Amino acid sequence: MLRRSGDNRKSTNEPEKPFWISYADLMTALMFLFLAIMVVSIMSISHEINLATAGEKGRSEAIGMLCENIKKEAESINGNIHVNCKNNNIHFGSVGTFDQNSYALSDEGQKALNDVIPIILKVSESEEGKRWFKQIVIEGFTDTDGSYLYNLDLSVKRSEYVMCSLLDPKIGAKDKLTAEQRRLIKELFLAGGVSFNSAKESKQASRRVELRLQFFGLKDNPNRLAHEKFALDEVEKCPLH
Repeated sequence: MLRRSGDNRKSTNEPEKPFWISYADLMTALMFLFLAIMVVSIMSISHEINLATAGEKGRSEAIGMLCENIKKEAESINGNIHVNCKNNNIHFGSVGTFDQNSYALSDEGQKALNDVIPIILKVSESEEGKRWFKQIVIEGFTDTDGSYLYNLDLSVKRSEYVMCSLLDPKIGAKDKLTAEQRRLIKELFLAGGVSFNSAKESKQASRRVELRLQFFGLKDNPNRLAHEKFALDEVEKCPLH
């Protein structure tokens, strides 16, 4: 009886073997799982960043090449055309300025404008141009004389008259654009007044016109086919003339 009682005490003192894993083992497993998820997430984000960086670099290079093509050809045929590929805009120096309270360009300014327009259209119709060219904004500027609304109206008229000079056959240079070129102008060019928000060093230099080149972004849908199509034989008449 005594021996049997001793055997019972020995069996009750044996440690239990738990069925569930310990808390420390569970936390260790969760930590490894968390680290694995973090590594995969970081690799995925890094890949996306690299793709975006490469895409933006390719876009910038393509846009730079398009602008440089315009600059090289335009400035070689007319010294009054100045293409700034850093800001993607085109101005015409002193010949691209207006007399006070006037919205009509001088003959030299009109010639410079008509010299550069076919070049812009040609580049915009290239394979890369169709992919990246969004629109060309005609910006008319004024000096600071007069009220804000007066100058806003005048700047709109200046940009509108420049558009008129490209589309109305009774206005503009002697060198006429083709019907197809005029159709492209309607699709790509936008007249927009900006008042005197960008004054220059002198009032004369402030009264000017500039062309601003705009391009699609990476997240845009660069589909030129989505542009509205205009009739080739439609005769335009400028309301300002």
